[in-house]
Amino acid sequence: MEIQKIRCKELKTVLQFYREISSDLRQKGIQQWDRYYPNRFIVKSDLKEGNLYGILSDNHLVGAVVVDTNQSKKYRKLYWEDEEGNPLVIHRLAVHPLYQGKGYGKRLLHFAEEFARLHEYTSIRLDVFSVNDGAVKMYERAGYQDRGTIHFPFRSAPYICYEKIMGGD
Repeated sequence: MEIQKIRCKELKTVLQFYREISSDLRQKGIQQWDRYYPNRFIVKSDLKEGNLYGILSDNHLVGAVVVDTNQSKKYRKLYWEDEEGNPLVIHRLAVHPLYQGKGYGKRLLHFAEEFARLHEYTSIRLDVFSVNDGAVKMYERAGYQDRGTIHFPFRSAPYICYEKIMGGD
């Protein structure tokens, strides 16, 4: 299963994917996503802009990640090592509950890092819900550095912001 750009015609598939993940997170006590986020408008924009990549298997979305340069305004208050560069931002990296624990999250993260290198981004930035231990551990194991926390409205816990500097290999 290859990682590919997800097209606009897959809107319903992507929305269902995020709904199922949101439900699974809630069942695990992680109030990270809900009916307001990620919503149809955000997903439609990701697809229209061509920033959503994923792994499809028999028209079922296994995992997805969005890569672009859109940063939350809340990022401005944080100390970033790469102040003068050109950061890539990861959003909504997720793996469907039926496929978790099989390395797909790491594959999507590796894809984002290769995308950053290929397109000459100088770093990668992202934020992750601090209660989502699995995601936090994945980024830390992959060498991402904690740059502080931010808070989003209607969320019970802060988000940890991470950065990874893209150096030549």
